[in-house]
Amino acid sequence: MTLIPEHPATQPSWQQAHRTLEILASLSYRGGDLQSYLRQVARGVSDLLQVDGTVVTLCQSEPGMVMVCTAEDSPRDGNVVSLHGTLTATVVRTGKTLAVADAQQHPEYGAPPPGYEAYLGVPLRTAQGAIMGTICSFCRTPHPFSNDEIRTVELFAERAATAVDNYQMYQQQRQFNELLEVEVSRRTEELQHAQERLIHQERLAALGEFASMIVHEVRNPVTTMTIGLQHFEKNATTAGDRERVALALAEAERLQNLLSELLMFARPQELQLELLNLSAFLTAELLGLQQMPEANGRSLHFNAPSHAVLVMGDRSKLKQVLINLVKNACEAIAPGETVQCRVYIDALERATLEVQNGGAPIPPDQLTRLTQPFFSTKPEGTGLGLAIVKRIVEAHCGVLAIESNPSRGTVVRISLPSPH
Repeated sequence: MTLIPEHPATQPSWQQAHRTLEILASLSYRGGDLQSYLRQVARGVSDLLQVDGTVVTLCQSEPGMVMVCTAEDSPRDGNVVSLHGTLTATVVRTGKTLAVADAQQHPEYGAPPPGYEAYLGVPLRTAQGAIMGTICSFCRTPHPFSNDEIRTVELFAERAATAVDNYQMYQQQRQFNELLEVEVSRRTEELQHAQERLIHQERLAALGEFASMIVHEVRNPVTTMTIGLQHFEKNATTAGDRERVALALAEAERLQNLLSELLMFARPQELQLELLNLSAFLTAELLGLQQMPEANGRSLHFNAPSHAVLVMGDRSKLKQVLINLVKNACEAIAPGETVQCRVYIDALERATLEVQNGGAPIPPDQLTRLTQPFFSTKPEGTGLGLAIVKRIVEAHCGVLAIESNPSRGTVVRISLPSPH
């Protein structure tokens, strides 16, 4: 048995040296298939030493991983094995070559693989001196390993250690590149979203200026016409005249509402924040919501939670949100049906308001467009109600979600951050 420290190379025989150089020159490693390369190394060692098997093991931490093995009755490639109490563990621990001619006579250095007597283990050492694994050769019968044989395995160990080190650096670089690509993609997406938001804000600003001008130019004439129509209404003598005037007044009122919604959508959402209990807020508004014309014949049902659900919100703007949602929900159902309202804290600790109605589900192709300005599923809708709701919710740093299916009907969910 010999525990061999680092030593000057001894000169092998001319034939052995020539054969060793031939095998070393034939080794081919391109950085991608480490296992095939290590198999070439293990077979080269087995051929030169005429041993019964050679194993290349990576074991930077216990336990070890068998990379390749030329012996049929030893652990297969890729197997994880425990090195505790083995000769290989001694090589890893000491970082020195270990040659054991007869392991049965020298058990103090650990056990050989089952069925084998002689053992030669050489550490795989990185350029920084770290031990990353071993090349181990073994025989079924006692065998004294010569200095030439030891030096031969050490030459192969240097090649194997370099290949493994390069492979690991390659894998680390590839992983870094993948992470970098993901990060670049994420940042690019964020920049695209930021650019889209900026473009959207610029469009809204331009729309706001245009809307203010249009509303100013249109509202005054409409008001004048409304006053004139109201005068004709008082003096109308026939049923036909009264019907025509009533229709004109209704259209004038619809135009005024459109102008108001257009201004509400286009103007910047400047919030007057205060601490609100959503549950108490909804309870207080429920009576007024029930009096809306759209709620006539429908029921509004709200089970108030026993605890406060707090948000920092603008009371008047959240009231506008609530009016629009309940109005839409009532218009979607028949008289006698119910609109359900619910307030709770969701899994992300956000204060959440849900408005649910039955009726026919909204088709998926329409569902994704409901918050787009001027898109409406109602013949006389302006298409600004949910667009206004979305702007108000986003101004509160909240999230608007709409779901619709036959089992639950349509659910509009508003989630707002809870105050800390």
